[in-house]
Amino acid sequence: MNRILPLLLLLITTLQASAAKVKYPGERCYIFRYTLRDKAATTFSLDRPQRFLSRKSLERRERQGLTVDSTDLPVCRHYVRQFETDGAQVVGTSRWQNTVVVASADSLLLVRLASLPIVSKSRCVFVSPDSIDKQDDLRLNVRETFNKWDSVKNDPLGMARPQIEMLRGDSLHEAGLRGQGMTIAVLDGGFQNYDRIPALRRVRIEGVREFVHLPSTSETARSKAFQRIDHGTKVLSALAAQAPEVTMGTAPEASFWLLRCEDPLTEQPVEEDYWTMAAEWADSVGVDIINSSLGYYKYDNGTDNYRLQDLNGHSSFVSRSASLLARKGIVLCNSAGNSGMGQWKKIGVPADAPDILTVGAVNKERQIATFSSIGPSQDLRVKPDVVAMGAGTALISGRGTLVHDMGTSFSTPLVCGLVACLWQGLREKTALEIIDLVRRSADQYNEPTNIYGYGLPNFWKAYTQCKP
Repeated sequence: MNRILPLLLLLITTLQASAAKVKYPGERCYIFRYTLRDKAATTFSLDRPQRFLSRKSLERRERQGLTVDSTDLPVCRHYVRQFETDGAQVVGTSRWQNTVVVASADSLLLVRLASLPIVSKSRCVFVSPDSIDKQDDLRLNVRETFNKWDSVKNDPLGMARPQIEMLRGDSLHEAGLRGQGMTIAVLDGGFQNYDRIPALRRVRIEGVREFVHLPSTSETARSKAFQRIDHGTKVLSALAAQAPEVTMGTAPEASFWLLRCEDPLTEQPVEEDYWTMAAEWADSVGVDIINSSLGYYKYDNGTDNYRLQDLNGHSSFVSRSASLLARKGIVLCNSAGNSGMGQWKKIGVPADAPDILTVGAVNKERQIATFSSIGPSQDLRVKPDVVAMGAGTALISGRGTLVHDMGTSFSTPLVCGLVACLWQGLREKTALEIIDLVRRSADQYNEPTNIYGYGLPNFWKAYTQCKP
């Protein structure tokens, strides 16, 4: 009997483990990134940027005195066609880094494509696993009302007041600065029921877009992927929720693009390509600010993991993309990461990029959240840049319920939304000037640390010091 019990326990454990795994959807798939040598065969010209950038994108550059340059030119279509062979599918391109991303079930075909004369280097960035952890269930039921105890009588900010007041965002709102006329792109992994939740029904959604390569390209599959998890829904609620006396977003009158660029099924380098594609799309349609509650340092295969010495803002593909955003006139707010209690402890990528706002998390007592990743960058720049309340942030879940959740994922949109409000009132400022204003307004600006960065920003101070 004593020998049988361990065997039974082993069998139960094995069955539980197998039950948590499901076959990866679709056929075997490999994805390669090809860096091209040039853009010599382009049919586009810097003299006619309206052919590849929207009017809104060009106006943003003009307002900030920025010029269109060669990084803005699309990847040469003649080059892209050379990858469109039998059994290969072009997933996307990056004009900023002049790359093409190609998927195929035939890995040898992808290796052969690396020998094309137009290719300077190639890298395998995705291999589909045999199985994955069981996917989250779709939750279609949405609560139409909140619990009585979720409301704060006669307070329009409701449960969100502590997280907004901590950044003096309430003063911006009272001054009529609520993000009107600003456009924010939310880069995330899923936006469950974003279009059905009462607190989000008044959000100005400019559009949605999918950047993750899916084994099935049917509209049903894409819709399910977009709706499968509610991480992005919670992030959007911190930015845009309008539920007076329950909760309020930091930029409830801004407009939003919802861009899915995170694959929740695996963690592989191709997600840096998806992120870049989403950021470039956001640029092209004219957004002002990007909220990214995403970061990377460890991948499934273990061989592509980043090292501490890589956190210099330019070693990773995604950080090189992020570092270009301010030069395009866009402010990026990116989460610092939640590795503070783990072995890694440090920020990830693209949180290490220069000229962005990397956001850590504090609790309601303004103490650093133990999970909040620390800095500095490897080249000793202050990281995180600022902190905000990320333990526990008042949010709306994919079921439409009020929840209090933890993570730098949720401190970041608090800052992002108030950047929109600040910039609404200081429209003449450039992206770099807005980033500098936010940093300078923070309570530890003169004595930054690798834990709090410059500290808690004071958005009212940032605004009033520029206004009489």
